[in-house]
Amino acid sequence: MRVGSFVLAAQFPGQGQGEALHRAVRSAEVAEEAGLDTVWLAEHHFVPYGTCPSAITLAALLLGRTRRLRVGTAVSVLPTVHPVALGEQAALLHVTSGGRFSLGVGRGGPWVDLEVFGAGLEAYEKDFPESLDLLVRWLREPLVGAAGNRFGFREVPVVPRPSESLSDTAGPEVVVACTSPASVRLAAERGLPMLLGMHVGDEEKAEMVALWRRLARAAGRPAEEVLGAAHVSAGVCQIADRRTDAVETLTKAMPGWLRQGLEAHVTVDGRQRSMRDPLAYTELLCGLHPVGTPRLCADRLAATSERTGISRFALLVEGSGDLAATEENVRRLGAEVLPHLG
Repeated sequence: MRVGSFVLAAQFPGQGQGEALHRAVRSAEVAEEAGLDTVWLAEHHFVPYGTCPSAITLAALLLGRTRRLRVGTAVSVLPTVHPVALGEQAALLHVTSGGRFSLGVGRGGPWVDLEVFGAGLEAYEKDFPESLDLLVRWLREPLVGAAGNRFGFREVPVVPRPSESLSDTAGPEVVVACTSPASVRLAAERGLPMLLGMHVGDEEKAEMVALWRRLARAAGRPAEEVLGAAHVSAGVCQIADRRTDAVETLTKAMPGWLRQGLEAHVTVDGRQRSMRDPLAYTELLCGLHPVGTPRLCADRLAATSERTGISRFALLVEGSGDLAATEENVRRLGAEVLPHLG
């Protein structure tokens, strides 16, 4: 089992953006010290829900500050960038870090980002498969050209080639954020592991893994690839000597952040959207994920892994909104939870 943190660089009420980013960087440094496997970095634009607008840029900083830790994006929003530009950055990080970089990508949402970056609504609604295929080809082939609906260019050499890395892997892994059967199919047919969100529980994640396996087999993916796919489960982790204290920490801090963060999202086309009740959502997350004593947290992670077949975790550890408390949470995760997991 590989346990990592999920870093949003969340801006809590009363905090500045610099404070949120400093906490994000510091929590990643502590994650390496504490023995965590990976730090997964979120990406958001124009909202305090997350103050990191470029997960791959922050990944470069953290790869330079660490020596063992794997660093991944969760996720780089593919419709707002050119797949070749993102592929070049991913290849560069893979080669220069000795293979410690993971590229998580997703479709994002119908947000005003699409207007600002000139991508348009079609990039979100129709063109994600084309972008994903071009990105994967860039990370796997020596020469790439394109003649698609969205991208068209003559064949060019891939520089740097990910296979030039002095590591055991030919290129960075690509993980796809999946929230629907359509996105599960997209990932499965390409043999790409999934990143499953913290808003769904074990039963739904198990169903998505089972669907991925059926679709991957139907698409002719190799049996070892299907069985060995390293899917990632996102969740929340808050450790305390009593479960009630851990829940109280999150229910005091997270609703304010969720309220101001989620309300700030603006749709590109004026469509109506519904927002979860921040307190009810926090309580849901506390019930789904490792929130409580170290033993409870270890048991919850082990149970999720057994029920879903997922062995990698990306856990939100900054739910208190406080730097010192976040550092303590990460250290306890490493010292008091990981030893129980083997």
